[in-house]
Amino acid sequence: MNQEVTEFINNLEEPWQSDICVALRDVVHQAIPNVQERIQYKKPHFLKHGKYAAVISTSKKAVSFTIFNATNLDLPVSFKGPPERKTLKILQGEKADFNQLISWVQLSSENL
Repeated sequence: MNQEVTEFINNLEEPWQSDICVALRDVVHQAIPNVQERIQYKKPHFLKHGKYAAVISTSKKAVSFTIFNATNLDLPVSFKGPPERKTLKILQGEKADFNQLISWVQLSSENL
């Protein structure tokens, strides 16, 4: 695991955001063994074979999780964005289906 990504998560001011980011990081690691992590554009990015698979970002009211290569995924309407990358915003108190996210990340990264 990348120390800069760990520091990003540990330095979040809102504990609920840290908890979600830890869970999302775990989602990616379960979905993509040997995933590469790095901070780019001040956000944790996750890569497989040097290609983007997912990214986590935060704002004051949400944690966003973007899945790349999402064109062929059958995602719910809660995911926004262009076909090739879809973003789910998780607000404080909302529950995400992390097991389902693992499946989607696995599917989206199969051909990377």
